Amino acid sequence: MAHTTTPLQQTKPSPWARVAADRRARAVPPSTADFGLTLVLLTAAYLALFVPTGVRLANSVWQTEEQGHGPIILAVCAWLLYQRRHALAALPAPAGWRSRALGWALLACSLVLYAFGRSQLVLLLEAASQIVFLAGLLLLFKGRAGLRLGAFFLFFMIFTLPLPDSLVAAVTTPLKLAVSSVAATALHHAGYPIGQSGVMLTVGPYQVLVADACAGLNSMFMLEAVVILYVHLMGYPQRWRNSALLLAAIPIAFFANVVRVLVLVLLIYHLGDQAAQTFMHGLAGILLFVVALILTAMLDTLLGLFSRRQGARHHAAG
Repeated sequence: MAHTTTPLQQTKPSPWARVAADRRARAVPPSTADFGLTLVLLTAAYLALFVPTGVRLANSVWQTEEQGHGPIILAVCAWLLYQRRHALAALPAPAGWRSRALGWALLACSLVLYAFGRSQLVLLLEAASQIVFLAGLLLLFKGRAGLRLGAFFLFFMIFTLPLPDSLVAAVTTPLKLAVSSVAATALHHAGYPIGQSGVMLTVGPYQVLVADACAGLNSMFMLEAVVILYVHLMGYPQRWRNSALLLAAIPIAFFANVVRVLVLVLLIYHLGDQAAQTFMHGLAGILLFVVALILTAMLDTLLGLFSRRQGARHHAAG
């Protein structure tokens, strides 16, 4: 018996399906649209809420020598975000509801922090709320991938925050004593007529008070930021190398502060008190960061040599 086969009938798409397909073909890519919306909301919200906060910071703590690094850190954060702009634009909007819900929650928390800090004149909370706000925006429009992508610049914004006075006072005093003692000991062994009474150094006919800006917590805080940025920009894959550089930031910052105090004392002893009160004092502050960067680069070079030797040994053993 002969069997006959009938060809499969193709079902034609409905008119509504064709219209939907045409719309999808002509639509703007979701990533571009989401990024444009994110950029508009981010700019509008940030300017409306936090420009007044920036003005308050600029008119108060950022004018002091101890925390004058705030604008520089903020500019670095803006540059870090600018470097990630294409990667953020390429990320799709979060598909699940959890990232959006967490984003809204962070935005609500940031507004509560902002309102409390603004009304109670707690500048630390007011400034910190912008970090939470930006994290909420990233989660809301780019999901967890966007938050991971912007994690470092959000973390680095912590260094723009004004430190609490109680914390600065508690930590700065022992730091100044330690820096003063090391500097006095070094100058004594070098043959200079140096005496020490707490944080007061007497060199020849001059008395030098080691201030918070010279050896306080804020300068250590800023130097830590410099080393952390250095490690981030280098981008080494070895965790032990990054950890070693980060741990070394504390003794490097301490030594750089000692060098700054030594330079100031020597300037006063050889050139007089006016030298430290004018241009030379600012030059010594620049020297602080130059010394820290040089020491970090030297340590990084040594760690690189050790890493290459270890790699050569493993390659030879394999």
